Amino acid sequence: MPRVALVSHKILIPDGVGSSIDGNTVTISKEGNSLSREFVHNRVEVLSSGSDLEVRCSLPRRSEKALAGTWAAHLRNMIKGIDQGFEYRLKAVFSHFPMSLKVDGDKFRITNMLGEKVPRVAKMPWTPTEVQVKIENKTDIIITGADREKVGQTAANIEKACKVKKRDPRVFQDGVFITSKGA
Repeated sequence: MPRVALVSHKILIPDGVGSSIDGNTVTISKEGNSLSREFVHNRVEVLSSGSDLEVRCSLPRRSEKALAGTWAAHLRNMIKGIDQGFEYRLKAVFSHFPMSLKVDGDKFRITNMLGEKVPRVAKMPWTPTEVQVKIENKTDIIITGADREKVGQTAANIEKACKVKKRDPRVFQDGVFITSKGA
């Protein structure tokens, strides 16, 4: 199979968004907000080409070609997160026992799920400036932030904390579920 001479992904940066490369760390910033991420590999590199970014690798193997595409996707997500932000929506569903939701510092508490006496707790390991969690109408949860991975992991932690165990999932469908992922 012939080998490709060069793999290059160009990432366009919109107006108002700045980027800087310091060694292996790429920082994307806009209006005081910034996201940084370290990209380390001996064959794949991130370069600044004019006002845009470029991920390139010469004579790549299959894994290096895949890694270049992954890095380009990470950089696009960073730019989109700083420019527009990410938003996940979750919904609390219950049939008999009304559950109550509460953001308590770095924890998210779900009380009275399936009539349980002990509240279920989901960890939110990031500061409120990085990931914001809001509860609307007692059942809707909105998670917003600039870092897609942190927003998604927070939503997954909340959804996982409400997993029903040792019961028939066809009958006991209570819980908190992700309803939409988007910008």
